[in-house]
Amino acid sequence: MCRTITWLIFIFVVSMALSSTFSRLNLFPKPSFIFHRSWKPLLLNRSSKLLPPTTSSSSPSSLNSFTAYCSILTSENSTSIAPKNPFMKAQDDLIVLGIETSCDDTAAAVVRSNGEILSQVVSSQADLLALYGGVAPKMAEEAHSQVIDQVVQQALDKANLSASDLSAVAVTIGPGLSLCLRVGVRKARKVASSFNLPMVGVHHMEAHALVARLTERDLQFPFLALLISGGHNLLVLARDLGHYIQLGTSIDDAIGEAYDKTAKWLGLDLRRSGGPAIEELAREGDAHAIKFSTPMKQHKDCNFSYAGLKTQVKLAIESKNVNAAIPISSASSEDRSSRADIAASFQRVAVLHLEERCQRAIEWALKIEPSIKHLVVSGGVASNQYVRAQLDQVVKKNNLHLVCPPPSLCTDNGVMVAWTGIEHFRVGRFDPAPPAEEPEDFVYDLRPRWPLGEEYAEGKSEARSLRTARIHPSLTSIIQASLQQQP
Repeated sequence: MCRTITWLIFIFVVSMALSSTFSRLNLFPKPSFIFHRSWKPLLLNRSSKLLPPTTSSSSPSSLNSFTAYCSILTSENSTSIAPKNPFMKAQDDLIVLGIETSCDDTAAAVVRSNGEILSQVVSSQADLLALYGGVAPKMAEEAHSQVIDQVVQQALDKANLSASDLSAVAVTIGPGLSLCLRVGVRKARKVASSFNLPMVGVHHMEAHALVARLTERDLQFPFLALLISGGHNLLVLARDLGHYIQLGTSIDDAIGEAYDKTAKWLGLDLRRSGGPAIEELAREGDAHAIKFSTPMKQHKDCNFSYAGLKTQVKLAIESKNVNAAIPISSASSEDRSSRADIAASFQRVAVLHLEERCQRAIEWALKIEPSIKHLVVSGGVASNQYVRAQLDQVVKKNNLHLVCPPPSLCTDNGVMVAWTGIEHFRVGRFDPAPPAEEPEDFVYDLRPRWPLGEEYAEGKSEARSLRTARIHPSLTSIIQASLQQQP
């Protein structure tokens, strides 16, 4: 009896020790994937329009579906939040309305899921830009509010459709100016609620990247994207839909901002925006006439800084006694020549900064995803032919292919929003139709600051401190001295 008890005690002690050991080993770690638990296959009605499930238990809620989408945009280790919808393979006739009001253009478009652009309407605020010398948020909001109904209706009319023919509504919810974003979101919710349509909230910069997949149908993930506009410079590795790694970003001013300010200081016509005006004048100038310093040469990362270059340009303009109050059309021959040299020299260095960053980003991206074949360049500044030509040289040197959407799809537009909505809608990332009547205190989901993906660990730079990124004060005297020595 005692021997039996002894054996039982021994077995109990050994089993407890083994249990403790296995628990510490953690043989079944938690998965790092984010799954969309509430996702259910979309249903097809007789008119072949895709509709969300009708039961409340299976219908994706705004909180569950879009929160999961937002989390995947900012998670490096995430994968697709929803499985492929088996019904989608038999259905490729989605029709989506896209609405864009993140900054100074009111845009809407209707796009079919086979890539056909049924309509595209853009209302520009060029006159306001010229009047205020840039974007004035409150004025921009009022301009959006005045034309949004007309722009959306024109998009539907040009597509020969009514809102009841749509499958969903996609709208930019960020990043951008809050006052402007609200106008587009409010209109989108009104259309969606009136016709019981699902909604897709779209990331503005993701839309710039994904529109390349509409124009270049062979473009597959993964790919590298350079997104350049008035408010953003981004280098992202697009590993999959909604899965991005941020290799580099602006630490102060974006390249588009530098173009606009330079154009303003040179007295150019801003109704065309600064980029085209600088590009045109630069063709008349000597790109090596003024020795501007390339930004951030000492920082071996992929981040961007244009604040220091702007300072150099301003000093050069003062040195040449350029009077911006005199428009370029009224400038003397000598004055015009000086302005052209400044424009050309600025453009050369501004784009050289892009080239250097892209070269390093390609090297980093190929280490992460050796199968990369394409560099996508999109955003408003990507319309610049000089930018495209210089970056094409970088891409060819690395045996890659450059993909640039047509200029009309590089600037802010509704097509890119509609197409991004289609891409996410196909995999179940959408919100149900808003209620017909929303409470007075309803708060719109706006994301003025919304990062696209997680920052690459090696890409973190000490230049995040603006003080180290901007032009050093001691350089000011050097620049002034060099300018004085030039004829």
